[in-house]
Amino acid sequence: MDRIALFGTSADPPTAGHHTILRWLASHYDHVAVWAADNPLKPQQTPLDHRMMMLDLVVQEIQWQYPHVVLYPDLSQARTLHTLERARRRWPHPTAFDLVVGSDLVAQLPRWHRIGDLLAQVRLLIVPRPGYRIEPEDLAALDQLGGDYRVADLEPPAVSSSHYRERGDRTMITPPVAAYIAQQQLYAS
Repeated sequence: MDRIALFGTSADPPTAGHHTILRWLASHYDHVAVWAADNPLKPQQTPLDHRMMMLDLVVQEIQWQYPHVVLYPDLSQARTLHTLERARRRWPHPTAFDLVVGSDLVAQLPRWHRIGDLLAQVRLLIVPRPGYRIEPEDLAALDQLGGDYRVADLEPPAVSSSHYRERGDRTMITPPVAAYIAQQQLYAS
């Protein structure tokens, strides 16, 4: 049975941290499905088409080594459960899905749309993020919901999209993303 990592992100812009996570996923999964999505809790995001293009640039950087990491724009849905439905239609044969979430989202998961239905169909892969501890009470809440999860043995760099937007530090993003940002004149201060 194939195990597919589902990695959706609102990355605005995608950073070197996303690049590191994708490389780690590529070395641990049969297939890595990637997409950019709108986050309803972040109303001031750069338009989705720009974020999708930048994420594609990050994917392209590693595809020569990991061709099983692929951008799927059609998986971008407002609700993760709807994304999973599309993934199941795309990969109908026996497939196991791991939904990749950052440690910053673990406390929010019990409030996600139909979380019980989602957790019944996926295993969670929690990726540690610097500055966001995985609290035992949050894991206990997932246990109560019947969630199956594991924590990635990964330490991504201490970079974030919001820090890039605040500081404009180009070391936080990959060169192709930096070039796209300059070309499109995004994140101008």
